[in-house]
Amino acid sequence: MTQQQIELQCQSCGMPLASSEIRGTDSKGAAVQDYCIYCYANGEFTQPDFTVDDMVGYCVPFLVEQGMEEQTARGLLAGSLPDLKRWSTHETEVASFHLVEVDELIIAGIATTTSNKQEWSAEAKIGGLWERFWKEGVQQSIPNVAESSKQSVYGCYIDYENGSDGNYKLLIGCKVSEIGSLPDGLEAKVLPASRYAVFTTKRGPATQVVVEAWQQIWKWADTSPLQRTFTGDFELYDERSADPDNAQIDIYIAIK
Repeated sequence: MTQQQIELQCQSCGMPLASSEIRGTDSKGAAVQDYCIYCYANGEFTQPDFTVDDMVGYCVPFLVEQGMEEQTARGLLAGSLPDLKRWSTHETEVASFHLVEVDELIIAGIATTTSNKQEWSAEAKIGGLWERFWKEGVQQSIPNVAESSKQSVYGCYIDYENGSDGNYKLLIGCKVSEIGSLPDGLEAKVLPASRYAVFTTKRGPATQVVVEAWQQIWKWADTSPLQRTFTGDFELYDERSADPDNAQIDIYIAIK
């Protein structure tokens, strides 16, 4: 994924700097070019002790007030704020990973087509698909679930049209022994046997730690000699994520 930025925006909170009235001020009271008045006034940051995570949490309610879902707002901010001037001078930790070989997987469940750009807007679909998966009890309706993974749920990123820059499909479901006959509304995908770089999130609220881990994965992918294949990546939610407020998730990135 790549981070999209508005050309004229506060380099602390991301607010568009549409007029001089909302720009911050230097020590002499003159407008500055990089920051809004809410983040920077009289030559100083108004929240000098904030980390980028603090700023994400601070800004989320404002986007929710504008009609954006909380999960979408948090993902948008967590994906974009670290690239802004105030925060980019601080190194973002690149998560450690290990390499594994995984045999062919067949995943069945519900799916939607989206893009990274869409997920950073009010038209995001991923949060709604997860909500539907749990509310409708989709897991219980999937036939032929593999005995070894009955307690696991997969969030698979498949059918990439242009790597991380184009549309892709998210399929949320379970590992099955065979596709067979699926109920209406379900679909299946065969992920080929692949080599994966596996990143493990820290423990915490699932929506937060997954976004943070993907942020680290983007940074890793930009510099790593290992190349992504985009044949199918997935998040594995097992017994460690039974409590969504204290979850730990493995993210598998297919590589050459």
